[in-house]
Amino acid sequence: MRYPGPMLFAMALCANNAIAAPRFEDFPATKYTGKIAQVRLADARSRQYASVLRAGVKGAPNFAGHYFLVTWGCGASCITGAAIDAGTGNVTWLPFTVCCWPLQISEPLAFRRDSNLLVTHGALNEMGDSSAMHYHVLENGKFSGK
Repeated sequence: MRYPGPMLFAMALCANNAIAAPRFEDFPATKYTGKIAQVRLADARSRQYASVLRAGVKGAPNFAGHYFLVTWGCGASCITGAAIDAGTGNVTWLPFTVCCWPLQISEPLAFRRDSNLLVTHGALNEMGDSSAMHYHVLENGKFSGK
């Protein structure tokens, strides 16, 4: 009879050292209820995409409390986008494109109005594992990886 002790120990060690994926609840955002500002077209890129940026600012903010997350296609199975601050109109560009997400994923970006967390499914900047999940947080007008 084999003794399962070493295997059970190894499994327990792996389970205890597993890193939990970030959750939307871990990055709460405060809901914005003020007047919606006009999109600030402060740079050449913003002016180039003025129509899609302006079209995305409708209704209530949909991301991180006071942002409109706007996305559009940038090629076959590729999206890019920006977050627009509802209060100031400032545009924060996604620092990556997302492509090649798995077929079972209908939306490659997951986000909520009440959270600063943005979850992406697929390859970033057309590099890496297309089945990977990436976690980004919008803080002080900038995206950071988690």
